[in-house]
Amino acid sequence: MDKNRKIQKRRLRRRNHVRNKLRGSADQPRLCIHRSLKHFGAQLIDDLSGTTLASASSRDSGVSVKSGGNCDGAAAVGKLIAEKASAAGITSVKMDRGHNKYHGRVKAFAEAARESGLKF
Repeated sequence: MDKNRKIQKRRLRRRNHVRNKLRGSADQPRLCIHRSLKHFGAQLIDDLSGTTLASASSRDSGVSVKSGGNCDGAAAVGKLIAEKASAAGITSVKMDRGHNKYHGRVKAFAEAARESGLKF
């Protein structure tokens, strides 16, 4: 089997394992993250109605960090999504890390969001 196909299958398995336990609602939406080599993004998703309640990315103009692909950029996105969530009246979320390990940028994002008032 091709090495890249094997990696993709493992990532898909991990993502499904994490997401099968999480379902977001209007009271406690799912905080879904997306991590690429250059950027970091997050969305608050209500799975019952299928809508995105708020989103933030390192590409947004509100993020002051020059590079979004590092821990500082992820922390800035965490603060921004927490501010948007509090403006929408959301205090508690379920974090969906996808296939990413809780390490590095994902951990920096989560800690910044917690410091800004979100509860996981």
